[in-house]
Amino acid sequence: MTAEEYLQQRVEDQINWYSKKSRRNKRAYHWLRVAEISAAALIPFLTGYINGQENQLKLIVGLLGLGIAIISGLLALYRFQENWLQYRTTNEVLRRERFCFLTQIAPYNTEQAFSLFVQRIESILSEENSGWARYIREEEKKPAEAQEHH
Repeated sequence: MTAEEYLQQRVEDQINWYSKKSRRNKRAYHWLRVAEISAAALIPFLTGYINGQENQLKLIVGLLGLGIAIISGLLALYRFQENWLQYRTTNEVLRRERFCFLTQIAPYNTEQAFSLFVQRIESILSEENSGWARYIREEEKKPAEAQEHH
C-alpha cells in the first residue's frame, strides 16, 4: 500500500468517522441538556400557578419532572459528552499526525517516515479501540457487582 492510499483509505476515513461521531454526540448532548435545563426551569414557574384544582398544570409539571429523569438517564447511559470529547480528541490527534507526516517534520523527517507514520496511526486507533473495550467490560461488570452486594 502506498502512502497516498494509506492516507486516503485509512487516515482520512478515520478522521472523517471521528469527526462525524463527535458532531453527532455533541449535538445530542447539547439538545438533551437544553431540554433538561428548560424543563427544570419551567417546573418552579408553572408550580407558582397551581392554586388548587389545576389538574392540567399538575400533569404538565409531573411530565416535566419525568422528562428530566429520562433525559438525565439517557445522558448517563449514552455518555454523549464524554464520547464527543473523546472522538474530538482522537480526531485532532490523527489530524496532527497527518499534518506532521505531510510536511515531513519530526519525527517524519527520516527515510522510514511512512512506516513510522503507519505505526503511530495504528497505535492511536488501537488505543482508542482498547479504551472502548475497557469501558464496555466495566459497564458489563456493574450489574453483576450490584447483584453481588444485594
